[in-house]
Amino acid sequence: MQELIRSQVKPEIQVFANAEALTQAAAAEFVQQAHQAIQARGRFTIALSGGSTPKSLYALLATQPWRNQIPWNQIHFFWGDERHVPPSDPSSNFRMTQQQLLFQVPIPQENVYRIKAENPDAKAAAGEYEQDLRQFFQLQEHQFPRFDLVLLGMGANGHTASLFPGTDAVHEQTRLVVAPWVEELNSYRITLTPPVINNAVEILFFVTGAEKATTLKAVLEGGYQPDRLPAQIIRPTQGRVMWMIDQAAAHLLET
Repeated sequence: MQELIRSQVKPEIQVFANAEALTQAAAAEFVQQAHQAIQARGRFTIALSGGSTPKSLYALLATQPWRNQIPWNQIHFFWGDERHVPPSDPSSNFRMTQQQLLFQVPIPQENVYRIKAENPDAKAAAGEYEQDLRQFFQLQEHQFPRFDLVLLGMGANGHTASLFPGTDAVHEQTRLVVAPWVEELNSYRITLTPPVINNAVEILFFVTGAEKATTLKAVLEGGYQPDRLPAQIIRPTQGRVMWMIDQAAAHLLET
């Protein structure tokens, strides 16, 4: 049954001439989803991603005309994953978002829910973030949060968030947040789990660059091998997944 459900999911794919055009379209999508969620539920919850394309998006959202179109005080910011570093570290996803966006716009501090990755124990940091999610979303046991929007990238090795090839995190089904040891990076990562990401209203992938073209084709058009290509595990259960791709990354796709 699980494989049948997966086979019926058709991702939406949008191809753009370049990363700049993609970022402009992503900003429009962000604004649209924010207004729809706030109209329906009184708030907009988003799980943010690291990476160069999200960095450009965050910087763009802090400028006009986008800045004035966004009801910042009704948006709640979470993170899809984080490096196991303090928030002051140059590689911190939180630090990047803070510099590009959070410091630039009027976001209430209480609306920002970062992963406390400065904890020397990565698994403890994951457990703490899971409790933050349970409290914010008022979850019962066995429930998963429902984010309005989850932003994701994809690495050239097929990883997304911090779901890396060959890690147990790819097949986690009960926890909300885990801290996998990533052998190729020689470090822990802290990440939302597949059932959390897949429970979102909308999932938005950003993929740019010719170096990702072969992997992208395998993820979208190849056989289902999530242990090798973890991005394939992202198949929303009650929502939509949109891949926003530049022409360089998309040039091998048949569609």
